[in-house]
Amino acid sequence: MFGPVWTTLYLLIAVAAVIVWRSPAGSRRRTAIFVFVAQRVANAGWSWLFFGARQGGLALPELALLWLLVAASVAAFWRIRPLAGGLLLPLLGWVSFAGVSNFSLWQRNPLLLG
Repeated sequence: MFGPVWTTLYLLIAVAAVIVWRSPAGSRRRTAIFVFVAQRVANAGWSWLFFGARQGGLALPELALLWLLVAASVAAFWRIRPLAGGLLLPLLGWVSFAGVSNFSLWQRNPLLLG
């Protein structure tokens, strides 16, 4: 399930980013790209905490930050071009699913996921 989902998500993320990157929105574009880059960094941080360090408890607040940054990216992209914001909505859904999964796995496997 993860392979096809992430392939699709990254395709949607890339298309959304290109749409915003090519827009003539000036300072709104810079802000949107900054928030977008921040959420990509937060995504890498969560992946490392959960999968690499196996720290399910520490990964939860990181995931909350990631969710907020994805939501902010959706809003910022939407202001520039609604299509670009809409393309990020599946990512927001997936991060929400990851949050529920993160919490459940952490609660059920405290010795494995710190």
